[in-house]
Amino acid sequence: MYSTQISRRVNAPRSAVYRALVDADAIAKWRVPTGMTSHVHEFEAREGGLFRVSLTYDAPNETGKSMAHTDTYHGHFVKLVPDEQVVEVLEFETVDPALGGEMKMTTTLTEVDGGTEVLIVHEGIPDIVPAADNETGTRLALENLARLVEGE
Repeated sequence: MYSTQISRRVNAPRSAVYRALVDADAIAKWRVPTGMTSHVHEFEAREGGLFRVSLTYDAPNETGKSMAHTDTYHGHFVKLVPDEQVVEVLEFETVDPALGGEMKMTTTLTEVDGGTEVLIVHEGIPDIVPAADNETGTRLALENLARLVEGE
């Protein structure tokens, strides 16, 4: 298991960024890397609230962690501090024990001149998931988040 942390400056207020972290429709738009589509099955944005999301590869030759072309994960919100932080615990839905176990994702928002610094820390990522893939996926998602909230 390993951890990563990726940050990006977003030219939008923390309140707009926070809303995108706790809104199912927004999650479906931004928390999906290029080359995938997203489906939010369940999303209760409250401490203890549950969520379940599937990401499906557009290319038929890509292999998913949960099904042939899909990565599905579920979890719950541990901590929600409006306009400051979202802490989630999640795990892949898979039969592969190498991909099993809970991961923790902490998103922290810090006000910076003219915008918000968004820091995402992933902890407990299974070793079988290449760190470069996790980092690339997180960077792509943050680019999507920036496009979404900067357009508000």
